[in-house]
Amino acid sequence: MKKIPYGRQNIDQNDIDAVVSTLQSDYLTQGPKVKDFEIKFAEYVGANYAVAVNNATSGLHLSVLALNLTKGDRVITTPITFAASANCIRFAGAEVWFADIDPNTYLLDINSVKELIESKPKGYFKGIIPVDFAGLPVNMEEFRAMADAHDLWIIEDACHAPGGYFIDSKSEKNFCGNGNYADIGVFSFHPVKHIACGEGGMLTTNSKELYEKLILLRTHGISKENMDENHGNWYYEMKELGFNYRLTDFQSALGITQLAKNKKGVERRNEISATYKKEFLGKVKFQDLPARNYNAHHLFIIEVENRKELYDFLHSKGILAQIHYVPVHTMPYYKNIGYANAGLVHAEKYYSKCISLPMYPTLSNEEQSYVIKNVLEFISNE
Repeated sequence: MKKIPYGRQNIDQNDIDAVVSTLQSDYLTQGPKVKDFEIKFAEYVGANYAVAVNNATSGLHLSVLALNLTKGDRVITTPITFAASANCIRFAGAEVWFADIDPNTYLLDINSVKELIESKPKGYFKGIIPVDFAGLPVNMEEFRAMADAHDLWIIEDACHAPGGYFIDSKSEKNFCGNGNYADIGVFSFHPVKHIACGEGGMLTTNSKELYEKLILLRTHGISKENMDENHGNWYYEMKELGFNYRLTDFQSALGITQLAKNKKGVERRNEISATYKKEFLGKVKFQDLPARNYNAHHLFIIEVENRKELYDFLHSKGILAQIHYVPVHTMPYYKNIGYANAGLVHAEKYYSKCISLPMYPTLSNEEQSYVIKNVLEFISNE
């Protein structure tokens, strides 16, 4: 039986040729392809600057450091995300505070965040990390207004959403990670995401100051710019304690060809979503699409009462559905540091029912019909 995964990469001959060409060039890393990828990606999302990194977790880590997060600071994020969105806060020794999700969009609920912020004195929190979960854009304009009122920075975790956008109050299209409202955007190039580099990530910002800090931190804190001394052309200085979070040239070459396909890929993802919605309307709950939003559809999620049974049933049919995500605050690590009774009602209810169905551009109509048939068969027999 052919397995149908919930997500998968789409690698064609053009991708392979680009990687092979770079492998045969003079630079495998720290060469021109990295900068080329950064420029093209910044243009794609509409940001001024982009910084390529070895994975999105590294990118989140660099982001909080560039925004001067330190021990004892507090940052708000969503419990319905991959652990890295919260872990990056802990990397800096700061405290994670979880706010609840909207039960219909599954995104961080701005009212829950506002209630949390206003329950504490001004200055208690340092920042917010909203997540464009499943590919659905957060309304960053609304979050920016709230953040500005309380002197908070914003990191937009856009790992699920390259190509997604929302229309703001000025009727302007804002692609996820364009930097118009968030201080830094973070993207992932893991194989199940839209753009596959094996591993990899990208940071976007419109701030030259943040860009220069991210570049410095990405490469050991070492620079040849604005040096205190200069012993010759070989000389460099370590300005601060940084990391080796670089992306290679051959991964960047793959990223460039993958990026070129993303517009069509997102269009195909939306076709798949439309078919699911047509077949499930009135029978199964799925993620809402707010007006003036364009979902990049990393995932297509439904909610059912007997989730474990549906999961097992679909797997028995070769449909490798997945769960996104186990709420971060329920992980043993977070329970052990005080989140055992966080009271995040909507997040926990969502987790009890959610299941992700196959969603990727090369999913065939026949495969999708097979998925739909089996989901509806299970529901009709409940």
